[in-house]
Amino acid sequence: MDIEKLLNEIKEQILLISKDKFKDYIPELQKDLNAFLKSSKEKLERWSVLLSEGSINQEEFEWLVKSQHSLLGLNALQTAGLSKIKLNNLKNNILKTIVETTAKALIVGL
Repeated sequence: MDIEKLLNEIKEQILLISKDKFKDYIPELQKDLNAFLKSSKEKLERWSVLLSEGSINQEEFEWLVKSQHSLLGLNALQTAGLSKIKLNNLKNNILKTIVETTAKALIVGL
């Protein structure tokens, strides 16, 4: 699995699903997303490998990704004035997208 391709696909998917609701905040979202993915890259790679090897199942992978909720700061978006409710919903959508995109990548052999 090429982790760089996976991270790029994750970024594309998140920006795609977020562009309507957060179109005025795309630069901030990109900044926050890049920071999170950079800090989580090793973990995501390790967990993806474990998932692809069958050492963990989809549910365990999802739990591991969701455990990163508090590390997904979205500081630039918070500074830009997004409410905590919107930020929390966006965090959940980002983590869900990471899980779904990784699962699809494993199926197609990204």
